[in-house]
Amino acid sequence: MDIVITTFESVAVLLGIGILGFSIVVRRILPEDALGVLTAIAIDIALPCLIFANIIENFQPADMPGWYLLPLWWVGFTLLAGVLSGLFSLLSRRETRREFAATLFYQNAIFFPLAILSGMFGNSSTQVVTLFLFTMLSPSFFFSTYHFFFGGAGRAVDWKKVFNIVLIATLAATLLALSGIQGIVPGFLVRSLLMVGAMAIPLLMIILGGNIYLDYRNKGSLFIGEVVKFVIIKNFLFPLLMLGVLLMVRPARDVALILLLESAVPPITAMPIVVERAGGNRNIVNQFMFASFILALVSIPVMVLLFEYFFALP
Repeated sequence: MDIVITTFESVAVLLGIGILGFSIVVRRILPEDALGVLTAIAIDIALPCLIFANIIENFQPADMPGWYLLPLWWVGFTLLAGVLSGLFSLLSRRETRREFAATLFYQNAIFFPLAILSGMFGNSSTQVVTLFLFTMLSPSFFFSTYHFFFGGAGRAVDWKKVFNIVLIATLAATLLALSGIQGIVPGFLVRSLLMVGAMAIPLLMIILGGNIYLDYRNKGSLFIGEVVKFVIIKNFLFPLLMLGVLLMVRPARDVALILLLESAVPPITAMPIVVERAGGNRNIVNQFMFASFILALVSIPVMVLLFEYFFALP
């Protein structure tokens, strides 16, 4: 039960910071145009620093047999999520089907699981390293594929998005650890990077809260029926189906926990921005995200409780 309480507290902390971001923008403490700058700081600076320093400090290949299979587990998860998103999107209305499918498919792969795993096992745990290795391809995949949901098949590939700083930081730190020369990175530099990296999650949640306010202020029609369908599928059916797959496949416990969390977390925070950029309906995506984030306070602890029950069985 302790792990369930920890999960609840981790999600509550994230939502609390999001509410703080909402309040900051409402009170105009933070200018609206500053949100874009903060996003760049969080994704292009803080997150790569966190990943690089964490892998350098905590990744010991000899203690993590099968670590090289983690990206393959991510590929398998992504294929399954793609199939489920395509099938469940058929339940949505035709005019919102693209947004429904895309928002189902792209989960908050790094920040939500990172906060939960850090709460469960600590910031310097091997589970956090496992998450970083598991998701190393996720940002590249997201930025190079989201437009396909909105008819962007002929769009040129932005290689800067594919070979992004998050992927480069992950690969660089992993190669240093594999070669056994991570000790060449000075300790003060690692600690400095960890301090900068600690900003990543709070910044992203403040940005999310601020963007929710801005979108609420300009809100259009409410899609209550679509939102209810979305959260039932995203917050409950996805993780329940994943739990069934895990019980059949029985991967290592750390891998199984990450797969469950990946299936249970809300959509990626960048979804409204990229949907608008691709010509989709940002309003309904924000409604999907807001409802999924709020309900995650209940749904994720419930799924972790079920995971603990089934994976504690002999």
